[in-house]
Amino acid sequence: MKKILIVDDEPGIRELVEMTLGVDEYEILKAENGKQAIEIAKSEKPDLTIMDVVMPGGIDGLEATRILKGNPETRKGTIIILSAKGEESEREQGLDAGADDYFTKPFSLLALIQKVEEVLA
Repeated sequence: MKKILIVDDEPGIRELVEMTLGVDEYEILKAENGKQAIEIAKSEKPDLTIMDVVMPGGIDGLEATRILKGNPETRKGTIIILSAKGEESEREQGLDAGADDYFTKPFSLLALIQKVEEVLA
């Protein structure tokens, strides 16, 4: 079963993404900040991480993405940033950090499902 790590400091967003993706199809892991995301990714090796950018705890989503993509153990996992930051320069920062794609909140549930299915096919 494919593993998806959902990283967001808002429990409602984590739940929405989990319900959207279907709990029966994937093993869902959750983290509420960048530090937790890194720890879980190192131990669980998710196939896909859906990462918020702005989170408390000292390590934001961009830094967590850089760390995960820079680590030989975790670099193969796909990272999709899901952020309220929607300016083109912010999108570029996310992709420069190593993210494979960038979605802006509010996001299309259908577009997210399609992207996840494409990545995990």
